[in-house]
Amino acid sequence: MYLNELLLEREISHYRLAKASGVPQATISDICSGKANIEKCSAGTLYKIAKVLNVSIESLIEEKMEPEYSPRKRTSFEVYKSSVCHLVKDKGDIEFIIETLEHNEIRQLYNLKWYAEALYLLGMVDYLSNENNVPLCTDYSDLRAQKLEEKIYPEGVVLSDAALHTDKHKKEALKRAIPEFLRFNIVECEVRDVC
Repeated sequence: MYLNELLLEREISHYRLAKASGVPQATISDICSGKANIEKCSAGTLYKIAKVLNVSIESLIEEKMEPEYSPRKRTSFEVYKSSVCHLVKDKGDIEFIIETLEHNEIRQLYNLKWYAEALYLLGMVDYLSNENNVPLCTDYSDLRAQKLEEKIYPEGVVLSDAALHTDKHKKEALKRAIPEFLRFNIVECEVRDVC
């Protein structure tokens, strides 16, 4: 939990945080042990803790309030892509872009070293931004220079070619690939056709 990490990093005990913030030590201990959910604490309690630790309230609860497509338990890349495409369909382009950027999900995935997922999500945000004439978010300019070592093709394409002992489907997919994904070596041809 983030609060425990902050306290360890700053060498602050539960007792010292309680004294400095005015939040009962039992409450702080319950939050740190997981007995109490930090996202259910009152705004006043969160404010007092955040002020003493010199962090935002959002950063204290961010871990518990992540977007629904945030895979802290890593799934297959195909499942991840499908989840993202369904969210785009459900939320709409602009709402998806806003939510993704507000939660900084791209950077979080990249920091976890989940490069394929991070670059896929960035490719999706860039694609949707271009489709909707929305300026690209400059926060990820450094990641736009990255590229996966090997191309990732859709699983169906790989299986078709393996079954037929050919690379015909890969070549066709490359021709139809969306540029915002292909720049990262992710071969993605269709993000709208999900059921």
